[in-house]
Amino acid sequence: MSSTVSTDAVTIMRERHSVRHFDAAHRLSEHEIKELLELAGSAPSSWNLQHWKFVVFTDAAAKAKLLPIACDQKQVVDASATVAVLGDLQANRNAEAVYSPVIRAGLQDAYAGYASERILFSQIEEAYAVDASSPYRRDEAIRNASLAAMQLMLAAKAKGLDSGPMVGFDADAFVRAFHVPPRYIPVLLVAIGRAAKPARPTSRFPVEQTVVWNGFEPEEGDTPG
Repeated sequence: MSSTVSTDAVTIMRERHSVRHFDAAHRLSEHEIKELLELAGSAPSSWNLQHWKFVVFTDAAAKAKLLPIACDQKQVVDASATVAVLGDLQANRNAEAVYSPVIRAGLQDAYAGYASERILFSQIEEAYAVDASSPYRRDEAIRNASLAAMQLMLAAKAKGLDSGPMVGFDADAFVRAFHVPPRYIPVLLVAIGRAAKPARPTSRFPVEQTVVWNGFEPEEGDTPG
């Protein structure tokens, strides 16, 4: 596989399909995997806090350990690499590392649109100081890690590879088996490699069925907003 394989963005999006059957003989180098994950990490995130952590499975023994946790989905072991995408419940702790270098460098809009470093950091901390029962941290972790997962799959297709996302796994068992710190939650698995069989054909709703222009019409009995 050439590390420079690419095509236009529209073609990449249209040709990306979820593959279940991978060529077990195909290998990816550490450099190639890192290149894919670097691209995945260029995904957008709230406050640029980068709410993701990638656990990469390439070793046969580690894949075998993951297999029953992933409901025996064989792509876990056959893919060149299986990447567990985790979400960061404490992404506010990334703020200093994210913003201090650009603030020190005096870059334009270093405060991400805020009037000062103090206001920026205090708003981030305020958001993450929510009550423990609030879904905010979990929602943010899942939402932003999912953006990185999608970026990873598009990067794989741009490099001439195939991928398949999986949510059918035991998240609690994953945490126990691979000693995941409480800061992180498993969001999904992404198998990456070379397809041994084409992806199963799927259809998509026409855009007319999925788009609502300028809001929904009020239903009978609704109170006007």
